[in-house]
Amino acid sequence: MPVTLLNPEGLPKPEVYRQLSVATGSKLVFLAGQVARDADGEPVGHGDFAAQVEQCYLNISTALAAVGGSFDDVAKLTVYVVDWSPEKMPLLGEGVSRAAAKLGIDPVKPITLLGVAALGEPDLLVEVEATAVIE
Repeated sequence: MPVTLLNPEGLPKPEVYRQLSVATGSKLVFLAGQVARDADGEPVGHGDFAAQVEQCYLNISTALAAVGGSFDDVAKLTVYVVDWSPEKMPLLGEGVSRAAAKLGIDPVKPITLLGVAALGEPDLLVEVEATAVIE
């Protein structure tokens, strides 16, 4: 696996993400932000934050499979959440957990979570972009 995840000494050790990743593969993949759309471009999870998070993660996995990778190859995630508040954290975790169960993956990665005013379309509640390294 070309990505090793670490929580180094001297930094906090969160359970839900890692502080850094070390990538040693040969192909760097920058994935556009994924949103709650299925393969036909149809909306998924209207008004349901957890369902939209789940679809974003499923889309990331699908995209990486298309270039010979998997979610294990993700080195970094950036999550954009409309009107973020700490009360949304359990729903974020629920969506990630549901995707992880469907995909059989460990979703814990270095992550940056950003609250935003809006995304590209009014029904979108979350967008997730990924950087991966593939052998």
